[in-house]
Amino acid sequence: MSQPQTPAQTHADPPNPSQVREAVRERYARAAGRVREAADVTNDRRLPDPATAFPLVDLTPATDDASAAACCGPDCCAPENTDADQLGAVAAFYHGTATDDLPTSVTDAALGCGNPTAIAELRPGETVLDLGSGGGIDCFLAAKQVGPAGHVIGVDMTDEMLALAARNQQRVGATNVEFRKGQIEQIPVDDGSVDVIISNCVINLSTDKDAVLRDAFRVLKPGGRFRVSDIVLTRELSIDEEQYLAEWAGCIAGALHRDTFAASLGAAGFQDVRLQLGDAWRDGVHSASITATKPA
Repeated sequence: MSQPQTPAQTHADPPNPSQVREAVRERYARAAGRVREAADVTNDRRLPDPATAFPLVDLTPATDDASAAACCGPDCCAPENTDADQLGAVAAFYHGTATDDLPTSVTDAALGCGNPTAIAELRPGETVLDLGSGGGIDCFLAAKQVGPAGHVIGVDMTDEMLALAARNQQRVGATNVEFRKGQIEQIPVDDGSVDVIISNCVINLSTDKDAVLRDAFRVLKPGGRFRVSDIVLTRELSIDEEQYLAEWAGCIAGALHRDTFAASLGAAGFQDVRLQLGDAWRDGVHSASITATKPA
């Protein structure tokens, strides 16, 4: 008697976490190197005057539409593009904000899918944590908003990006910013010490997003805010997409379905969870503004 057929597999396990982490690290190390090389060639003429580069500014978007802060297009972190195509492409996300006085080694390293500082509602004196801070653009913009009494911590796992961020910090004269090496699943920050968490197209890169969200909840103060730009799905991915490391490192294969992301935030303890889609840059793949709050 013939055996019953096994149903076709519709969902694949993710690649080995260490393989994913290494693919991500290599991708962003390469990007950091290209930014540094370009800055060295041009001598980075857009160096700001440290005395004027960090006045307290209001970067609140003029519109209440959160999609203005999360409108990923095909040139952000899409894996089908080369790093050279991507570098500087997301500068459009910061149109109308105070980026004109930042050196190109900051703006060209902006490989995100939105502008979390535009939805973070930052206030003077607050402590801000940027998960996956890269070359530092969101840290430096946040530093302007929280002012000298505030503090910004950028966490990144890639040595080359941390070196670029440290160099950029010296160039812009941001004394209220620090960068720490670490993984976003185990954030090197004390419990209950952060007012606001921001992140830009990074959480999708983790193979353990529940751990990321639990640790984000841990480091936030009661009443703390979670304000993130990231990639989310409105459809299930094919097996090939899920298993393809380049797709994972390119912000697609590791992205959560929008409903799963919202449910995971709730499971981690967050309340007031909201997710607003931005533009689609592949069928069923969107940038999004994701906000939540830790109960007071």
